[in-house]
Amino acid sequence: MDSIENHQVQIRYTQIDRRNDSVIFTDYDFQVNDSIYFYPASTVKFPTAVLALERLNTTDTLSMDTRYFLEGDTIESTFKQDVSEIFAVSDNLANNRLVELLGFEVINNTLRKKGVTPVRMSHRLGQHSDDLRTKPLIIYLNDSTTGITKSTLNKTPLALNLLNITKGSGYYEDDILINEPFDFSSKNYFPISSQHNLLKRVIFPQNFEINERFNLSKEQREYLLSVMHTVPRKAGYNPKTYYDSYCKFFIYGDTKENIPEHIEIYNKVGFAYGTLTDCAYIKDNQNNIDFLLTATILVNKDGIFNDDEYEYDEIGIPFLAQLGREIYEQELKRK
Repeated sequence: MDSIENHQVQIRYTQIDRRNDSVIFTDYDFQVNDSIYFYPASTVKFPTAVLALERLNTTDTLSMDTRYFLEGDTIESTFKQDVSEIFAVSDNLANNRLVELLGFEVINNTLRKKGVTPVRMSHRLGQHSDDLRTKPLIIYLNDSTTGITKSTLNKTPLALNLLNITKGSGYYEDDILINEPFDFSSKNYFPISSQHNLLKRVIFPQNFEINERFNLSKEQREYLLSVMHTVPRKAGYNPKTYYDSYCKFFIYGDTKENIPEHIEIYNKVGFAYGTLTDCAYIKDNQNNIDFLLTATILVNKDGIFNDDEYEYDEIGIPFLAQLGREIYEQELKRK
């Protein structure tokens, strides 16, 4: 609390109460402001995964198990595998393949129509390609024939006009230090309120009007919920490299011990440019409590971006882990 200005923390915590068949949300905010920018990093993979599943339902020949690869690429995948990799280890390539399926215009417009606003997706992750045209997908229709999706041209993204859109005192570009604030105006924009609203729609669709829900089949929704809380070791990854809290910051982020079986964390994290964010629905089946928590923190003491010197392990992850524990303790005491 003595260095709030340095860390640009935003938190939204939602208490969940049940009366008869109704689920009632009570939101509590700390410094949440859609006009104050933070870099969302991999949290944008959450809507991409949801919308990709929804997109499959518009074409008879596509399903979660459909095999495909990108034109000009050799990596073969399935939509089911991509969605799993996005949540288990936050895989950039899996996300980018689904972006090629959808296109930024579709992602942005569909989210807005469903009331998940404000939002602006404008670039792929990991590889900073400025190519506005999506790549076609080569889809296996059966063992002997393939189909191809159309390439679409996305509009040139407008510069974001938000508070704190420039950050720090300098940044590295091509190993050269530029002594001026880093400009995020062309980057993705996915504030706390939008992340939280997306999570509510996925976990509690019955609380929203039909036009605000995602059109997922029962099988798709069950699969999505399953991969959202499955820890990497249960998805087949080496637990030494991908420990349980690898992509789960709240409560357990500062430990490499296994998360107890009775705790389920349905979430998506993001960390890049010194910014850590977690958007989570946390459920304790043993103590019969559940709550929603979304938070972000900036950890960049030297004010220089792209120097790979961020206090993720020293400040960011311990803060989010302790925040999760504090809210969890509040929930245990709450009647």
